[in-house]
Amino acid sequence: MPYNIAFDTAHKPRGKLDENLTELRDFLNANDYVCYNFLEAPITRNSLRSFDILVFVCPDFAKISSMEITEINSWVREDGGGLLMLSHAGGDRGRNSNLSELSQTYGIAFENDQVLDKTYNLGLENMPIVTAFIPPHPITNSISSLCFRSGCSLSLVGSSISIVSSNETSEPFSTPLICVAEPDEGRVCAIGSYELFRDRVGGGFGNDEHPNLAFNIFSWLVSDYRMELHSSGAIPEIAPQEVPSTTKTMDYQSSPISSATTERKNVDINFSMKISNKSELFDLLKIFQNQIDTMKTTIDKLIRTVASSETSLTELNGPPPNKQQNYSQKTTSDGLDELIASNEPLTDLPKRPESLDGKEDEYFIGLPSIDISDNLKPSPKPQTKKKVKKKDLLAEKKGLESKLNSVRNLLDFVEKKYKDGQMDKKSYEKRAGQLENDLKVTKNKIKEIDKKL
Repeated sequence: MPYNIAFDTAHKPRGKLDENLTELRDFLNANDYVCYNFLEAPITRNSLRSFDILVFVCPDFAKISSMEITEINSWVREDGGGLLMLSHAGGDRGRNSNLSELSQTYGIAFENDQVLDKTYNLGLENMPIVTAFIPPHPITNSISSLCFRSGCSLSLVGSSISIVSSNETSEPFSTPLICVAEPDEGRVCAIGSYELFRDRVGGGFGNDEHPNLAFNIFSWLVSDYRMELHSSGAIPEIAPQEVPSTTKTMDYQSSPISSATTERKNVDINFSMKISNKSELFDLLKIFQNQIDTMKTTIDKLIRTVASSETSLTELNGPPPNKQQNYSQKTTSDGLDELIASNEPLTDLPKRPESLDGKEDEYFIGLPSIDISDNLKPSPKPQTKKKVKKKDLLAEKKGLESKLNSVRNLLDFVEKKYKDGQMDKKSYEKRAGQLENDLKVTKNKIKEIDKKL
């Protein structure tokens, strides 16, 4: 059964689903979750009913209103919602946000600091490698180490618990980094670093155990009560998200669009809107801008895919003679696949869906992220070996040497914990074996680079 995840976009998140969290998005979409760009503002309990998890990925220069906090809290406690809050180095003060006002509802606060470790890190002191997972928890099950990249620490101010802490060598030392709470029917998780899920950065989502961590987090956030609601059919389907009500009136008058004609019909739009104050207009413009950005990202992906494809697409002047393509898979969402597969000139518009009558302002709002590469897969290009520059090899070697030092330091740290009686023999042997294997692999990579040099 797929579960729906709402990634907040109305509060200017630093982590964006279709920009720097694409690896996390694709991973979740492939594991029985559906990720949505959640455009709703203000957030209400009613707008969250169809979603199982709400994610704030480090709001940046934006505040969550007290009304939204109340609504989210009702959804968590009474509807069994799962809430994930991710911050960044500097906490609320560094980001000029108020995520702690929401997290404190569950006994958690984000500190205005940065976790550093000069001894156990991934090459930089703001990328500490942490291994303190106490007490055992489903989120840290089978996880032996994490890179807590560019994150702040947390503090407990209620009944929540810490499940991951910084090292004794860190600054601040032995302080909570990941905290959880189970208020009434819901579940809450707070993490001081969103960057451990970022694309294509050291210590990001590509780090060894971070995908497993992500799976554990989102699996745990779906509460037992939420599963019961799904089983009973009490969860409504995802509805197009509406623009917040601002005492507005809209009157759309348009002539019908014919798919048989090759010329665009003129569309007359009589648009009127009443805004009671400047802040309402500002909020509405922000929502429109988010929708435009989402559509632009999808269009850019389509353009890049078509441009890089070596398979022939329909020519502008009609199909090639004696050649017919059979498309076995089509979507019915907006007619885009039909437009691409059609033999009609590409200047035609897709047929306007009848379901949009009277609901034009809901079109394209709140749609799930879709990887269009599944529909248009370019044929593989011939592989050509590129000559690797010496400076690139030296840079790679330097990075591997830094990792080698970090692994050695971490191995020393684990051995010290075992000797001091802070780690049992089974856990020590498992972790030490992993680290020794990392040492061996890293040394072999350095030897390969030395041969090339």
